[in-house]
Amino acid sequence: MPPKQKRGEATVERLFTAAIQVYASQGERGFTVNAVSAASGVSLGSLYHHFGSFDGFTVALCLRCTEELFDALGAAVTPTRTARGGIRALVVAYLRFIEENPDVALFLHSAVSAGLIEAHTDQIRADMLGGISAWVGRRVEAGEIAPLPGPVIEALAMGPVVAIARHWLASPHNVDLAQAARALPDRIWRSLLPE
Repeated sequence: MPPKQKRGEATVERLFTAAIQVYASQGERGFTVNAVSAASGVSLGSLYHHFGSFDGFTVALCLRCTEELFDALGAAVTPTRTARGGIRALVVAYLRFIEENPDVALFLHSAVSAGLIEAHTDQIRADMLGGISAWVGRRVEAGEIAPLPGPVIEALAMGPVVAIARHWLASPHNVDLAQAARALPDRIWRSLLPE
């Protein structure tokens, strides 16, 4: 890799890392181009060079964080042999990701990120959810998961986990993620069983 490309990638990494820290410490109001530039030590010109605008940067950050989460989920669910085991792996992996990456999780579950994720749903589904979607499709074809529309399966499987994650991010001392990881998988699994 040429030195200029390495420097560019290092700059992008510094910007992403600083942006997550800025969001975690200052919230949505403090998440500004000037704050990210100052925290990263990267000039505004360099940020604009790489991303075109702060909106472009924020979209790239959101997609990067989403990809990290979906990579973790895909790695957990793909090797499982049963639908029940896959659902358990999915729930546990999501909660583990949240606990191990609370600042990234805070950004992913923010209003800023939610709007960006909705605006890029097609790209996310095509580029990031492929392995998980294929796994679900095989389980539906095998009759292990109810033949429901994809968004319904997603809501049943991930809705409770996302809700627990949001509660934990808002008030970690009020939510026991280990207890949630024990309680949720079988309840979610039952909601996905064919009738």
